[in-house]
Amino acid sequence: MNFTMLITVLVTAITLVAAAYVTAKLLGPRSYTKIKGEPYESGIPTRGTSWIPINVGYYLFAILFLMFDVETVFLYPWAVVVKQFGAAALLSIGFFLLVLVFGLAYAWRKGALEWK
Repeated sequence: MNFTMLITVLVTAITLVAAAYVTAKLLGPRSYTKIKGEPYESGIPTRGTSWIPINVGYYLFAILFLMFDVETVFLYPWAVVVKQFGAAALLSIGFFLLVLVFGLAYAWRKGALEWK
């Protein structure tokens, strides 16, 4: 891939994004009311303030899930090329899985997976 092709792709991408943004700003509706600014959840009107404290355990659990989920996505490319690299690929993925297991054991030991 040469440099001019890369520049062409980047300029095209930036131009298309800018054009979509400008078109939306020019043609989109501009009405704003107080009701439109209110939070909305499942058709239930809000009572009181919308800024309520949420248990940090939900966030921690979600981040742990995403972390392990994304890391397992990396197993697919390895599975595609494992025959080409032989034992080196097997050792590298073994180390990768070992790090995942240690991370899970650490989170488990710290109590990150327990609902309190």
